[in-house]
Amino acid sequence: MTVARPRREPTGMGLRARPSGLGSRLRSILGAGAPATDATWDEVEEALIGADVGAEATLELVDAARARFRNEGGRSGDDARRALATEIRDRLVRVGSGGAFELGDPPSVILFVGVNGTGKTTTIAKLAHRLVSEGRSVALAAADTFRAAAVEQLRIWGEQVGVPVIAQRPGADPGAVAFDAVAAAESRNLDAVLVDTAGRLQNKQQLMDELAKIRRVIARRMPGQPRHVLLVLDATTGQNGILQAEAFSREVGVTGIVLTKLDGSAKGGVALAASDRLGVPIVYAGVGEEVDALAPFDPDAFVEWLFAA
Repeated sequence: MTVARPRREPTGMGLRARPSGLGSRLRSILGAGAPATDATWDEVEEALIGADVGAEATLELVDAARARFRNEGGRSGDDARRALATEIRDRLVRVGSGGAFELGDPPSVILFVGVNGTGKTTTIAKLAHRLVSEGRSVALAAADTFRAAAVEQLRIWGEQVGVPVIAQRPGADPGAVAFDAVAAAESRNLDAVLVDTAGRLQNKQQLMDELAKIRRVIARRMPGQPRHVLLVLDATTGQNGILQAEAFSREVGVTGIVLTKLDGSAKGGVALAASDRLGVPIVYAGVGEEVDALAPFDPDAFVEWLFAA
């Protein structure tokens, strides 16, 4: 597995290319100089819904942006764009996006959830790398025991990042792995343990039940933990990603979102929809494949990228 790649010059929080989908459509609708009419706002609604922001959130967002636009005496597409950008930013900030990610008293348990293909295991490695670079002591827990390849992948990442990996044989009880990892974190006085889990589809209740069991095992071994339950969400998944977010939140109480593949190909709407629907912050954004391509989510940088000319 190669993690060292040439870096392109980043902008903002590491978002390199202008977004396709939502961003390009909004820039087209809210062109400079042209007046913003009722028809303009109707097109904005269609763009947001088409980008999987969701009907309810879209109507609330556009109503608030139009009210701001009127109150500020807006006339042009530029004025409308500023009003909409401000409302998007405010909604993200309202749920805590952009705030500091605190580990709390050690050892802090961070449980990662998300379906296969979202980049969950890679995200764990990226966060471990970030914490180690800050001088934190970290271990990884390979609680995705359904796939032997998942355990091996985490072991490889652990070697490359320079952190221990707590694992058992493939097919072992995931709860037992989580228990061992928490016990090891206590005995070794670690700052954090990052727990990988299987990619559980929201329509597979038996797997969701297993995930809830892992959370209970951790809480019994160490009351008050896990400190964070992070949902790794692929920014390209659209409305299906919202269904995933709701299912995981019901089962394990998601506390934050890590948005992956936000690299220019994403519509962008899922960032607004998931955070708004769950009422939890986006804490990190994956903006590339490199091990250091995980950035604290910045609402200002996100909006600037979204509306870039």
